[in-house]
Amino acid sequence: MSLQSLALIENWPVPTAAAAVVRADGTVRGTHGPTGRRFPLASVTKPLAAYAVLVAYEEGAVEFDEPAGPEGSTVRHLLAHTSGLAFDEHRVTAPPGQRRLYSNAGFEQLGDHIAKVTGIPFAEYLRQAVLEPLGMTGTALEGSPAKDGVSTVDDLVRFAAEVQRPRLLDPRTVAEAMTVQYPGTKGVLPGYGLQNPNDWGLGFEIRDSKSPHWTGGSSSPRTFGHFGQSGTFLWVDPDARWSDGRGVGAACVALTDRAFGPWAVEAWPAFTDAVLAEL
Repeated sequence: MSLQSLALIENWPVPTAAAAVVRADGTVRGTHGPTGRRFPLASVTKPLAAYAVLVAYEEGAVEFDEPAGPEGSTVRHLLAHTSGLAFDEHRVTAPPGQRRLYSNAGFEQLGDHIAKVTGIPFAEYLRQAVLEPLGMTGTALEGSPAKDGVSTVDDLVRFAAEVQRPRLLDPRTVAEAMTVQYPGTKGVLPGYGLQNPNDWGLGFEIRDSKSPHWTGGSSSPRTFGHFGQSGTFLWVDPDARWSDGRGVGAACVALTDRAFGPWAVEAWPAFTDAVLAEL
């Protein structure tokens, strides 16, 4: 049985859109649109890249608090956007740990670091560590680990199910990734302005009390995920309750082929609220 709320994507001012909802137990609750079509992910690439770093951590290849990136920075700083690197330049603009400076450059340096310590190009490491084990055959990293992933809704549903009930990682590692790093740190959430605090985990944004935000007004503070400038998002709400009494937890993926802009700022929160209400 599909969720009627997913059909709201037909009203979005985009050429093509696809969406799906998956429970914490891995059950796909509904889909809409061409879920097998490949879309550019933009920054929704980052959670996939971060998950590969978590695998490297569990394999003993890296430690979260080992040096990486600019002087004084660590793997943890890079994952949590507190390394001090600029948004799209490999230039230091602040000391590590002081501000939440959202940085594509930070994830690129993170990818370089993982490649160096493992001896495997990061795109290949991601494929071996995450994509292949999860059966994400339509997904690939075609450049920067910050923004050059391509994938399908079908594949990201597999990833969203994994994040909710980990099989590749110890659940404690995933819980750490969804825990606020450097609490109280303020910074700009791209597209939504200054947030104080601007909470982030290890590669995943944490909603908490941010306003405005790209998730819904009814999204729980524990909601985490990411959105991308290519008009894409993935959120996981561990407190979403199911009306059939079968538990809590759900994730939603939506991919489009129109760049993020005012249309998304208006459409996405209402869409999320409709999905959560129908659950």
